[in-house]
Amino acid sequence: MKRIYTIAKLKAELRKAREKGKTIGLVPTMGALHEGHASLVRRSVSENDVTVVSVFLNPTQFNDQTDLAKYPRTLEADCQLLESCGANIVFAPSVEEVYPEPDTRHFSYPPTDSVMEGAFRPGHFNGVCQVVSKLFMMVEPDRAYFGEKDFQQIAVIRRMVDDLGFRLQIVPCPVVREATGLAMSSRNTLLTDEERLTAAHIYKTLKESKEWAKTMTVQEVHDRVVEQINAIPALEVQYYSIVDGLSLADVTDWKQSDDIVGCITVFCGSQPIRLIDHIRYKG
Repeated sequence: MKRIYTIAKLKAELRKAREKGKTIGLVPTMGALHEGHASLVRRSVSENDVTVVSVFLNPTQFNDQTDLAKYPRTLEADCQLLESCGANIVFAPSVEEVYPEPDTRHFSYPPTDSVMEGAFRPGHFNGVCQVVSKLFMMVEPDRAYFGEKDFQQIAVIRRMVDDLGFRLQIVPCPVVREATGLAMSSRNTLLTDEERLTAAHIYKTLKESKEWAKTMTVQEVHDRVVEQINAIPALEVQYYSIVDGLSLADVTDWKQSDDIVGCITVFCGSQPIRLIDHIRYKG
């Protein structure tokens, strides 16, 4: 496995692979890797001749600098995991390499990027589009792999790919969960053991809500999910949105769409740590 730190060396390495007719898969990450990331890498390795994993903590997608400062940085452990998964190239550039000058591009894909995370984290998806579009231009992958835990992010990136005309396949991959049901996340390392057990109630409640949806209205399910989670000490719902799985527009009736997803963000613990998850009701 090769470690590459500059765009010029990355392009040179991939040019040689492309000249031999090899297919290239890209797994974009911000580091602090876990089994969820590993599952993306293994899938790319199984579907492509060359797998590139970017490890880059992108500052432009953090509207909260405290959140950026707290984000775990574990490059050596990340590289060990990636080598065990069969990755061919780790691309770990500096901020200056990716942004030699400020990126002034503005991306706007409402309502996909303006609701939920877009509403509570202004500028977040603009930063995501900035860095992902740069990675797509640097790597020119045939396929790019993203975890469905970041459900809204995939929807936004699909819009960006259509807008900018990238010729690649976006491959969404299933959420990987801890034994308790908690969605794997780099942020989980910031939780205490007790908080991790508490956080497991998020997905437990979401799963129960699928049964509630058989007899309750959309609004009733929404309210009950929020009420149940907020009743648990150390958990506080920031938002719970039941939306169309493609446009991410709110739905008010279960018959409104054949693709309905509930997306939630919950603060956990005394820090507090911000956790996201989702459940599919239809589709």
